[in-house]
Amino acid sequence: MAKEEEKESNLENTEVTAEQESIQDQASVENTEEIDELTKAQNEAAELKDKYLRLYSEFDNYRRRTSKEKADLVKTANEDLLTALLPIIDDFQRGRKSMEISSDVEALKEGIDLIYNKLFKTLESKGLKAMDSPIGKEFDSEIQEAITQVPAPTEDLKGKVIDEIEKGYSLNEKVIRFAKVIIGS
Repeated sequence: MAKEEEKESNLENTEVTAEQESIQDQASVENTEEIDELTKAQNEAAELKDKYLRLYSEFDNYRRRTSKEKADLVKTANEDLLTALLPIIDDFQRGRKSMEISSDVEALKEGIDLIYNKLFKTLESKGLKAMDSPIGKEFDSEIQEAITQVPAPTEDLKGKVIDEIEKGYSLNEKVIRFAKVIIGS
């Protein structure tokens, strides 16, 4: 009987050992799966970090480049306008020379008018436009600045433009100088 008990004990030990090996195998498989998942997550995190750093560097380069382009644009923004004004400056210099020599006032006035017209046409071609502030029309605070109010000469001129002191100008539909007007009260 002792042999049978020993066999049964060995059999039970074998079953326990087999069961333990099965549990260890299962734990080993679970550990391997967890390690694989952890490795995969670490790789994904490293990949995302790399993408983030590249994107950050790209954006930083873009920001620097656009800042430099903006600074260059500000430096040369008026180059086109100034180039267009150079012939008019030449005309003024020629007019000044002729004023020293000539005594014909009418010819000088005509020359000044020609230069003024040339200047204004050049500025118009660059987008400058004089705004009208017709006398007798309603005051418009969008394009006009009231510098003073005077008693209206007639009842129908109350709240309307009586006189224009300084012309207003717009550049490409944006007011760059409001017309200075006097309105009736």
